[in-house]
Amino acid sequence: MSEQKKLLLVDDEPGVRESVQAYLEDNEEWQVTAASNAEEAWQLLQQETPDLIISDIMMPQVDGYQFLEQLREDPRYQAIPVVFLTARGMTRDRIKGHDTGCDAYLPKPFDPEELESIVRNLLKRRDAIAGDDSSNTELAKIAEELEYIKSKLDEKIEQDAGFQTTPPPMNIELTPREQSVLDLVAQGLMNKEIARDLNTSVRNVEKYVSRLFNKTSTNSRTELVRFALKHGLTN
Repeated sequence: MSEQKKLLLVDDEPGVRESVQAYLEDNEEWQVTAASNAEEAWQLLQQETPDLIISDIMMPQVDGYQFLEQLREDPRYQAIPVVFLTARGMTRDRIKGHDTGCDAYLPKPFDPEELESIVRNLLKRRDAIAGDDSSNTELAKIAEELEYIKSKLDEKIEQDAGFQTTPPPMNIELTPREQSVLDLVAQGLMNKEIARDLNTSVRNVEKYVSRLFNKTSTNSRTELVRFALKHGLTN
């Protein structure tokens, strides 16, 4: 059995908190810790970092928006996916939630199965973006192969005077920042290292990697690098 994912549930309504916790813990892959307010949740965060946070918005003293802002300002918690549960359903409230940095927004009352699906997909996406040590090793090997292939191509071009080869054209348009992230991923760098090199947050790097997945129809960092190498998308 794989290691359990740790979920942090924050809601000041005991009935909602207990029912949601009980439902999610039916999934043996998840371990759910509950907090009755944002202050208690912040204390629990100092003890153990969860893989995902589910939070109510309307809470006393510190509401969900303020709690999320506090999370996104701390480098330790910037990359944690956050799902908002709230009785509010107005468009402006949802926009505020997304602007603050939430990853999903589910108005009450909600179907528990929908919440379970959202949690599962966010955890899968986070795992795909973060990668693991074995993928990192494989990416490093691919980067070495790329350098070797480029050197051989340069030698071939020098030998065949006047002969020029160009990579097949691809109808994939990348922004300058997406290109920078792709180049660093191809070098075997992980998100924290890329964020440091580009002077940005880990969360922003995750967003760029996710866009690269979508544009190249790939599902992992390894597939992304192989696709980039095959189609000459890296510099």
